[in-house]
Amino acid sequence: MLTVADIMTEAVTTISSAATVADAIELMQHQGIRSLLVERRHQEMPFGIVTERDIVYAVVARGHDPEKVIVQDIMRQPCIPLEPDLTIQEASQVLSDTGLQRAPVVQNGRLLGVISVTDILMRGMPRLALSK
Repeated sequence: MLTVADIMTEAVTTISSAATVADAIELMQHQGIRSLLVERRHQEMPFGIVTERDIVYAVVARGHDPEKVIVQDIMRQPCIPLEPDLTIQEASQVLSDTGLQRAPVVQNGRLLGVISVTDILMRGMPRLALSK
């Protein structure tokens, strides 16, 4: 049975909560990605996330200057972390129940990757169809 660890994206791009939204935009454009995990300020704190939607809705649509808004002001926190050994169905259920598009994969407080609904559809579903 496929697990989160089997299909997660291991290369995760992170950003500081103190960075500007302009920095986040530049990093997303440079990396060709749609979201960034926001680094924890303390080990006990949860990860945050900032997405292209957050930036468009909270900054661009409101006419704010991305150079003057910091990531912490628009990020969503806490991210709901997923364990790497969850099945694809279990991960899908968590994402569905919370209305999230992506989640960090964390084990023993260590960031291992990120999983998104796109990962589930593009990497998880073809394998599931072939295994039947």
